[in-house]
Amino acid sequence: MKKLNLLYIILLGIILTNCGNTKNGENSIFTIDNSTFKPFYTAKDVLKVGVLNPNSKTIDSIVYFINEIKISTTKGNAGLDFPFNNQKLGYQNIKALVYFGGDSSEANARVELVSDVQPKLLKYTIVNTFPHDTAAYTQGLEFYRDTLFEGTGNGQGASGKKGISSLRKTDYRTGKIYKKVELAEKFFGEGITVLNNKVYQLTYKNNEGYVYNADTFKKEKTFPYFKNMEGWGLTTDGTNLYMTDSTENIHILDPNTFQPIGSIFVYSLDSKIKAVNELEWVNGKIYGNVYQKDAIAVINPKNGAVEAIINLADLKKKITQKIDTDVLNGIAYNTKTKTFFVTGKNWDKMFEIKVSE
Repeated sequence: MKKLNLLYIILLGIILTNCGNTKNGENSIFTIDNSTFKPFYTAKDVLKVGVLNPNSKTIDSIVYFINEIKISTTKGNAGLDFPFNNQKLGYQNIKALVYFGGDSSEANARVELVSDVQPKLLKYTIVNTFPHDTAAYTQGLEFYRDTLFEGTGNGQGASGKKGISSLRKTDYRTGKIYKKVELAEKFFGEGITVLNNKVYQLTYKNNEGYVYNADTFKKEKTFPYFKNMEGWGLTTDGTNLYMTDSTENIHILDPNTFQPIGSIFVYSLDSKIKAVNELEWVNGKIYGNVYQKDAIAVINPKNGAVEAIINLADLKKKITQKIDTDVLNGIAYNTKTKTFFVTGKNWDKMFEIKVSE
């Protein structure tokens, strides 16, 4: 088990981060009692929250909130037992709104909820090997109506040659490109996904994305990001969009307004997994490349826990090592064959693989 734990750390580049409780305001009349708080909590734990009353005020009631959602109202200075079993992973912001003598005061703290799931190490077998355009700095990959869609960026390799960002349809068997639209040089294309016959494409640092007609590639809309951030990976569950931004955060977006409607934070045990890149939604799970790591993390979208890992390091030994060959990136799932198609930035090959436990 220790060897597997070490493998997870190596594959995903885990950076351990210590949790921290936000300090109660020094001038606050009341404070959250954090004397029994643990460094980390999991879904099996129950958080016990109480309020310290150093000035012995007569408390009428306390309204407790977790992540700004009202949880409970208690009479007097009664505490709260909050089970974490249905909560998403990440920092849990605790607020106690204390009512006393016709007045009110607020106390705040936070704890960190981490995963208690030991990730499985999945196996894979290579089913087929296909050619891939070495000029394609792959950022997004997805099957739609039996056609492989690919989004590329304009990354610059060791040769100094800079690519051109594009959206393309390809014949995956031959590598032939039969429809392509290119972005202007100043735009760095990123992740793509297809929803309701529309292709959504992100940009890296341009703080905007695009919507195309999936048949014609005619651009229908340019949408700004809801905040200043980088665009990385993109996928869909058939209703909403899921977007990564280089952190452990996966934003859940409304595809019509591109505004956030939720988020999940990716954890492997008690470690945040940052730099989740290209995404693919498969059978209710999110499969994500981890940037600069030759591995795919299988993520539970309900809470953000990494449930499994696919180590694809050996694939890089099977491609031609050219000067601009870059990292593994690109996951497309073929629902008919129930196989994955994976490649990398400027790789000369694409692999069809079958994944198993």
